[in-house]
Amino acid sequence: MQAARSRDENQEPPAAGEEEWAAGRALQKPPDQLELNEAELKQEVTRVLTAQNPHAPHNIVRYSFRERAYRSLSAVDQLAVHFSLEGGLLHRDSDEARRQLARLGEVPGTAPPEVVLEPLEGQEHKGGEDALAPTAEEGDEPSASITAASDPKVAAKKLTNQFNFSERASQTLNDPLRERGCQTEPPPRATFADNATQWQIYDAYVEELAKQERAKEKLKAPAASKKDEERPRGMKPPADGLGDDLSKVAKASKIMERMVNQNTFDEVAQDFKYFEDASDEYREQEGTLLPLWKFQHDKTKGLAVTALCWSPRYKDLFAVGHGSYDFMKQDRGMLLLYTLKNPSNPEFIFNTESGVMCLDIHKDHPYLLAVGFYDGNVALYNLKKPGLLPNYKSSAKTGKHTDPVWQVRWQKDDLDNNLNFFSVSSDGRVVSWTLVKNELVHTDVVRLSLDGTPENVPATLHLNMNACGTSFDFHKQIEYLFLVGTEEGKIHKCSKAYSSQFLDTYEAHSMAVDAVCWNPFHPKVFISCSSDWTVKIWDHTVKMPLFTFDLNSAVGDVAWAPYSSTVFAAVTTDGKVHVFDLNVNKYEAICEQAVVAKKKTKLTHIQFNPIFPILIVGDDRGNVSSLKLSPNLRKMPKEKKGAQDTIKGPEYEVAKLDKLLSLVREPERPVAKKE
Repeated sequence: MQAARSRDENQEPPAAGEEEWAAGRALQKPPDQLELNEAELKQEVTRVLTAQNPHAPHNIVRYSFRERAYRSLSAVDQLAVHFSLEGGLLHRDSDEARRQLARLGEVPGTAPPEVVLEPLEGQEHKGGEDALAPTAEEGDEPSASITAASDPKVAAKKLTNQFNFSERASQTLNDPLRERGCQTEPPPRATFADNATQWQIYDAYVEELAKQERAKEKLKAPAASKKDEERPRGMKPPADGLGDDLSKVAKASKIMERMVNQNTFDEVAQDFKYFEDASDEYREQEGTLLPLWKFQHDKTKGLAVTALCWSPRYKDLFAVGHGSYDFMKQDRGMLLLYTLKNPSNPEFIFNTESGVMCLDIHKDHPYLLAVGFYDGNVALYNLKKPGLLPNYKSSAKTGKHTDPVWQVRWQKDDLDNNLNFFSVSSDGRVVSWTLVKNELVHTDVVRLSLDGTPENVPATLHLNMNACGTSFDFHKQIEYLFLVGTEEGKIHKCSKAYSSQFLDTYEAHSMAVDAVCWNPFHPKVFISCSSDWTVKIWDHTVKMPLFTFDLNSAVGDVAWAPYSSTVFAAVTTDGKVHVFDLNVNKYEAICEQAVVAKKKTKLTHIQFNPIFPILIVGDDRGNVSSLKLSPNLRKMPKEKKGAQDTIKGPEYEVAKLDKLLSLVREPERPVAKKE
């Protein structure tokens, strides 16, 4: 009624002569109300409610004592309290509630009505709760709360707490908050205590000294002489307490790191062990390459892969040399050793002042690495004693090269059992390096010349006549025979015994010979590649090449397969890997596959693993990719002997290649008779 009366008061009074019921009702508008049109009145304004407090600060900064710096807080309290009221309810069993009840009971006339539990009719008082019934005093209504009676023998029935009650279904377990301190389980700990006296400590030291003396007696002259025989001459003996074995902590960490990487790259490891491409049966003798691991290091950015070499003893270990083929940007280099067991990080890292151009690992001592640099130096690294600098290095006093060293190869020890390796450089020298009394001693074996005859006169008199050596390789069976490729495109067959003349010269290519390599099975056949886009196979008794393959791009490297005399692979600067099998196809590659995705990336080197059916390729961005050969690319010939199949030996590989060579040489025989 009051609201209706207020509305009537706001209306205008009816005009004279008009009835009140006929007068129109005019709405009164507040003076500050906005004037809106119909479109604005029909427009719906949507409000989105979020759980975030718009007034919460987002730039709270506190000082972190751990990091010793100011850090912004990521967790901001979004709670906004709009209304808060503290209630007056007290828990009955609390101290404050007991004090109030006692205070109310002491004041006369204000005590609450007391309920006394009396026995029901027809039942005896036994002091039990079931036999008692509450009775209130006259004029008072029964109270919901029950207090204890004045009789101490009668106990009050305790009611359920109505304010602190929750159902069992709602008591769910909340997950604990995760913090950095509880991310991992703490390591096991144990508390122990013991007493130690001075005599116990003295006895322990005496016992340890006695053990050391007994161990020294066992390692006397026989063991020392045996170690001296096994150690190559010219090498320093290892210091006491230093050997191959790493410390226990370092060894355990390395094993753990390899286990983590094996779990991370489990799919790649399964492909490496068990993958067989079943579609090779329908490809008509063609094959494919399956990408496996990719090896890369952050510090090799800007460097190219200039050398690759597998370890002859550890089949999963290989060395990578990093430098630059851009002769205007020569700065630094790196020498890395990777293993297939840990693709994420190198096993050994060596930084060099000049770019690494070539390297080779010793066959009998796999911990020794011979390295050639862009500045003309050669060095010797010992993996048993890794350090920042090489263990032995040439210098200007010891006859270093004056141009980049393009190839190094280990040879058998000399007559005095000193370590020996060869090197070839652009200065036209083929040098033999011998480690004598902890110093590299050089001997010039051959000095290359442009007219095809070795130079025996001082280099100062015929400086402009020297040829530039780019690659060389020693014969696998004939120790003194080796081949040298030059920048002029020629290949010279040389001998260690005759340094005054070449045994033969081949007009091989129209550009520099990038690689030359003897066949691992056939003693007469070798292969060469060049930047003139060609790969050629030669018989060193014939002047002309037996096979010539044009790969439509500059060839960076070529390598024979270790399991077949007719299989070889080459890499080109357009990012492709070419695999040939002359026994299957004498004209084209049975596999031509792009390995790098980017067009600007060029492949530089390739190497076959001596045991596993994989090969590694390096590019000019410092990365090394491993590829697995499909079954068609690694067929091993077998012969049946009864119920068992055995792999045919090297004689079969030589006969297989001889058969192909006879087919190539047949057209030349009639011409030779006419001449």
